[in-house]
Formats: sequence, C-alpha cells, structure tokens
Amino acid sequence: MICSNLEIKDGVLFFGGRSTVELANKYGTPIYVMDEKTVRKNCRTYLDAMRKYFGENAKPFYASKACSFKKIYNIVGSEGMGVDVVSVGEIYTAKVAGYDMKNVCFHSNSKNDYDIEFAIDNGVGCFVVDNIEELEAIDNFAAQKGIKQKILFRITPGIDTHTYEAVNTGKVDSKFGFPIETGAAMEITKIALTKKNIDLAGFHCHVGSQLFDSDVFVRSAEIMLKFIADVKNTLGYEAKELDLGGGYGVRYTEKDPVLNIEENIKQVAEYVKKLCKELNINEPAISMEPGRSIVADAGITLYKVGNVKRIEGYKNYVAIDGGMGDNPRYALYESEYTVVAADKSDEECNFTCDLVGRFCESGDIIQPSIKLPESVKRGDIIAVLTTGAYNYSMASNYNRIPKLPVIMVNGEEDYVAVKGETLEDIIRNDM
Repeated sequence: MICSNLEIKDGVLFFGGRSTVELANKYGTPIYVMDEKTVRKNCRTYLDAMRKYFGENAKPFYASKACSFKKIYNIVGSEGMGVDVVSVGEIYTAKVAGYDMKNVCFHSNSKNDYDIEFAIDNGVGCFVVDNIEELEAIDNFAAQKGIKQKILFRITPGIDTHTYEAVNTGKVDSKFGFPIETGAAMEITKIALTKKNIDLAGFHCHVGSQLFDSDVFVRSAEIMLKFIADVKNTLGYEAKELDLGGGYGVRYTEKDPVLNIEENIKQVAEYVKKLCKELNINEPAISMEPGRSIVADAGITLYKVGNVKRIEGYKNYVAIDGGMGDNPRYALYESEYTVVAADKSDEECNFTCDLVGRFCESGDIIQPSIKLPESVKRGDIIAVLTTGAYNYSMASNYNRIPKLPVIMVNGEEDYVAVKGETLEDIIRNDM
C-alpha cells in the first residue's frame, strides 16, 4: 500500500488500525477519516530532523491551509509545531482552539486593514509581508497600538520548480513576494529598516509543491543566503531568520517516489552551513512550512457507490455519494489518487471505470480510468486514499450539498472532530 497506516485484513481495508467498513457503517458516508497518530508522527519527523541538523533555533511551521480545524491546531500545538495561517478564519480557529498565537505566522498576498488589525489584536507573532502597501498598513496599526510588529519579507527567488503551474510560486513574475532580480527585494528591505514600529527579523520564500528531492530547497537557500549577504554588505543589516517555505511531496499513487524527509533536511542543512561560512554570514534560524506532508497521508475519504453505469463499447462509470464538493482537486489540477474498494480489497480489479460524483457537473470526476472489482455495485464502500490535505479545506456547498464530517481515529478510539453539516446549516445565513 502507498502509506504505512494502511493494511488489508480478510478483504477489508484498515486505516490507522481501524476497519474502514466499520467506520463507514458507524458514521455513514461520505466521511473524511483522519489518523491522529500519523499526524503526530509526521510532525515529529520534521521537528526532530530540523533540530538535529539545523540546531535548536530551527522550527517547522504547519501550513494550516492544508487542513484547518480546531483539533488539528490542538495536535500540532501539543507536538511543538509553529503554525502558518493565510486568513482571519484560520487565525480565529487557532485562537479558539487554544493555540499559542505568538507561534503563528500570517501569510497572504492581499491582507486588508481588517485582517491586519485582527491579527495584531489577537497576538499573531509574525507577519510574512508581501507588498509595500501591507508594510505601511502594519506599521501604522502597530504605531496606533504601541507595539513593534515582527515581520518577514516574502522574497521571490526566481526559481522554476517544473511543478504544476498552479502551484509554482517562486518565479520572478509570481503574484507572491518581492523579486530579487528587479531590485524590489533590496528596496523594500531598505524601507523597512526606517520603520519605527517594524521588527524585520528576516526573509521568507516558497517556490512550489509536490517536490520529491532537495534540489529546489538547496537552490532557494543559495539564492536567499546570497541575498542576505548582499543586504548585509549594502545596508549593514543581517537577517536573523530565513524561512525556506514548504513543498515536500506525498505519495498519491504507487508511481510517486518514497521520500525520506530527514535525509532531505540533512542535505539542505549541510549546504546552508557550508554556504554561510563561504559568505561570511551568521547562520540564520531556519524555518520550513510543511502542510501537505503533515496531513495528506493521515487522511482518507470513504464513500458508498450509488450506481454503476456500463455504456457498452464506450465507457463505464461508478458514481459515489460525494464528489467535487468534498474533493475538487481533480477538477482543479487533474490530481491523481489511489482508489480502493474498501470492502472488496482482496478481489481482482479488472473493471475499468471513471469514479464520478453526484454533483451536477460533467467535470465532477474524482479519478478517471481506475480499476475496481467487476462485482462493484450499489452500496459498496469506496476509499480514496491520501486525502488529508486540500480536501476538507477546499470543500464547498456546491449544489447545496452539506459538507462532510471529519472522523478522527487514534488507535482503538474514534471520535467526531468536525460535525457534518445539516440541511439547516445550509440555509443558516439566508435572509
């Protein structure tokens, strides 16, 4: 199986040590299922590796846009992870969950005044600043409130990661950040150093997603450290912190590589230490921002088959009781997934079909051209694997269909982490 928390017993798929059939029968379908032990294991992999190779000042920040609800903040907080957020909704969720807000880093390329004031009032530790207007606004609000606000500047290093265009964020013409190449990064640094209510701690970059080796992080580190050295020589300011962003990939299918996170972090750390000596700069405290690689393999989605449509000589469809409302990623990115007949996992898969949803869109496809058992029929349980990232967080109420519950498993225990929506929830804000 593609993940270590999956196994098959007597023809039934088990996830996190629990029978998916029993979970589907207990809670109904469709449901998201999250494995708490896997989330914690993934957190510890980053925490241990970064402290071991970068030193005690290094820190991973969980990129919570990947999956944001109160229990997730409880888990990553108890493991000692920082958190990055991209909206006041994520800030509010973390705050209500009891997360320590000084360990929160606030991203976004377009923060309005409400966002900025809300974040400051709620004690957010650091802003990742994307543009000059944002810098001015933060400085003004900080002055009004009598504080000095810590920031990092998001810098665009000009790297093409050769990943899918929609998740490639490091090129010079990206909507994110200040490019080094045009001189904008140096100029904004110069301006920030004149601001009395701004504490410029250092710089941030993020260049892409689904990366399966250290090459992009090494290239980013080289460009960013040379920029830090250039700033030191030009402005007399030496950055104390460098955030290299996130992006390490996960296995959605068998053809995806197996990634050793610790070994990759070791490679980046060795290069950073070597280059800092060559550039005659102090090694900054290094941060990284794993999101997908914390929660993706900690989640699956369980559905029931609604119907099987065989169009003789053309195509076969297996339609489920969920779809693009709970997983829009194929519609957005043509994302690949592994699909399993959870209650028939020991049967030969010789029936080629498209797995499609119940939404009124021809693009409501979860995965095309998969193979399921020929016996697949109405009521069978289907598991879509590695859905812990960007499924719950990107879900919608399209077609006025309620959002799914999140069921957490933890060894022998299972519990509701997020209640499923009701029809009443759908119309709650209607006037």
